[in-house]
Amino acid sequence: MIKSPRLWTGLAIPGTTWLITLFAIPFYAVACVAFGTIDPIFRDAAPQWNPLLWNLDQAQNILVSLTSGPLRGVFIRTVVYVISAMILSFVIGFPIAYFLARHAGKRKLLLLSLIIVPFWVNYLMRMLAWVNLLSPSGLFSRFMSMFGINYNWLDGSPTTVILGLVYGYIPFLILPLYATLERLDWRLIEAARDLGASSSEAFRLVTVPMSKAGLAAAGVLIALPMFGDYYTNDLLSRSPNTEMLGNQIDFYLNNSTQPQNGALLVLVMSLFLAIFMSFYLRSTNRFAKETVK
Repeated sequence: MIKSPRLWTGLAIPGTTWLITLFAIPFYAVACVAFGTIDPIFRDAAPQWNPLLWNLDQAQNILVSLTSGPLRGVFIRTVVYVISAMILSFVIGFPIAYFLARHAGKRKLLLLSLIIVPFWVNYLMRMLAWVNLLSPSGLFSRFMSMFGINYNWLDGSPTTVILGLVYGYIPFLILPLYATLERLDWRLIEAARDLGASSSEAFRLVTVPMSKAGLAAAGVLIALPMFGDYYTNDLLSRSPNTEMLGNQIDFYLNNSTQPQNGALLVLVMSLFLAIFMSFYLRSTNRFAKETVK
């Protein structure tokens, strides 16, 4: 076994360089825009590269807007949409992952391929396909009208936005769940059944606790991009009543004279997601220690 620290340090250099170049530096640039000024001539962002000269009053204004101002409703709506989409994704995705891991047999490769196939199509194109399906003259709308259900799915409907989020990100939930469930020791479930537990009790008391790490990883993988998503809302709703934080960030950065507000929202969302990520790391670390014991 190779124990040379220099070797492992050398192997870590490319990844560290990549992380600094494509994450740390751009993130610092966003902070410089957030605490910078506006160019008086071009009305564009003028980043303040010296952190000692940052204008922190703007951050206070955004925090006030998020807690008691006009952005408060957008923030709450974003959290509600993401939580609803996550719950629905788990309801749909967990049975699929469980079936793949436990009962798919020889069809496992084919079914996994069908789950991965959507990744071959651009996300924007997949959402446009949904627009065609859900339009008043679309296939899905005509099918539902046969049962007397006439509903304009694209008329600023929160349900449509949530379903779009589920459709767009559910493969990211199924794959890590499947990887976790496939590694489970199914003999423990059989032992629970032999000891008198019913199928539902064995699932609730053995399968779910053993798959906590996969559940947490899958939840994080879909929650992080959902919080910053704005394409789904733009394509399936285009209504101010369904705007999320991602839409506000896009508006401030590209369609207003206040790019600092957009950059500040990026920082606030990053902080919020960092708290969420720390909870995930703590829970998985606790689960790993319990597993070792």
